Amino acid sequence: MPDSLYLPAPVPRPVLLSRLDQLAAIPEEEIWLAKRESAQTRRAYRLDVRHFMAALGITSTDLLLQVDNRAVIAWKRMQCEQEGAAPSTVRRRLAALSSLFKHLVTHGAASRNPVVDVDRPAIDRNAGSTAAFSKADARRLLDAPPANTLSGLRDRAILAVGLQVGFRRAEIAALKVGDLHQNRGLDALRVVRKCGRRESLAINPQAAQSIRAYLEAAGHGDQHDAPLFRPVRGNARPLDPAGRMDPGAIDRMVRKYAAQIGLTRGYSAHSMRATFITTALENGAQLEDVQKAAGHRDPSTTKLYDRRGYNPERAASFFATY
Repeated sequence: MPDSLYLPAPVPRPVLLSRLDQLAAIPEEEIWLAKRESAQTRRAYRLDVRHFMAALGITSTDLLLQVDNRAVIAWKRMQCEQEGAAPSTVRRRLAALSSLFKHLVTHGAASRNPVVDVDRPAIDRNAGSTAAFSKADARRLLDAPPANTLSGLRDRAILAVGLQVGFRRAEIAALKVGDLHQNRGLDALRVVRKCGRRESLAINPQAAQSIRAYLEAAGHGDQHDAPLFRPVRGNARPLDPAGRMDPGAIDRMVRKYAAQIGLTRGYSAHSMRATFITTALENGAQLEDVQKAAGHRDPSTTKLYDRRGYNPERAASFFATY
């Protein structure tokens, strides 16, 4: 039998040239955006570049390629002086624009990167802005959902994974039933990190117990490839095709129970990570172990969530009593 039968049929030359022409016609800035692995990063970068173009009235790629550092400085000043944008926001926007021009220069679409010589606003890298729960409030939060309803048991399990394991809300929403397993005799969870990294982490026995109580009530504990946490009455958004919870629903759930225990503002699902990191470090966990649990590539990122240095009861204001 001829070998050619095992090979794909040859593509006619005119069709092949047409496909190559189509690829060549893709704007270089779209290729730059497509190279970002995270959907959230792609969305943020797109919005940041759009902000730059709208602020300076840039309506075409040709005009974008004519930008110099004076235009970037003017954009930076406008954000700081007119918009009152936070330094972290300005830095992120400048980083997005710089990334775009770096790509354009590398591939010959632009002659230079106009963002290189523009100073970035200074930010405090030793402190983050995410509010953390106190230990007492974290305990009250874990106990807030009712223990006699399916939604309450689910919410207790989600809060346990956030506060006692430290996963991001998107990581919690993406968990499957089979991700709860045992490794060397200890309960563990498999997790898919940003950019698709997969890890397995031993978890607090209390968190494992909360998950199992929910699975027993929900009745899908034998469906290993099914979503672990499911909407009870549906998300505010259209249901995920796989039946997973929307990460935004997890955030709303945390805010709801925080309000029930008297914490009405400033807290979110991300507060669970700050609480987990701070509590683990405070109770003697090593920084590198907490870094691994949080899924951070750099320990400096983990330190941004550490609230051990924030001691409000020692504020100087309490000593200014008249």
